[in-house]
Amino acid sequence: MKRNPDSVRRARESRAEMTNAETKLWSLLRDRRLISRKFRRQHTIGIYVVDFACPALHLVIEVDGPSHDAEDQKVFDAQRTEYLQREGWRVIRFKNDEVYQSFGYVQERIIAECGE
Repeated sequence: MKRNPDSVRRARESRAEMTNAETKLWSLLRDRRLISRKFRRQHTIGIYVVDFACPALHLVIEVDGPSHDAEDQKVFDAQRTEYLQREGWRVIRFKNDEVYQSFGYVQERIIAECGE
């Protein structure tokens, strides 16, 4: 799959502007801290930029803030998830509140999805 220059630019910008919830989750995923697999942050897949991806497992992890509750954003997220699944990726989503208040659950769910 060819890299989309616009997606690459957006990914670079997003890396510099991660949300607090994304930063917290990244502290767990980076440097193979949670599992023995490499995760990438703000990774491009086609025209989309995903929060975190483990290419070896074809796993995408999304962290959704309050803006994802808007109807138009829900439609966009569903279309994006559908595209990613067609491309062979599994997608799991967490709300910001889950990252802040149920971090143990988030860790367990990621480990379970990774089969570790």
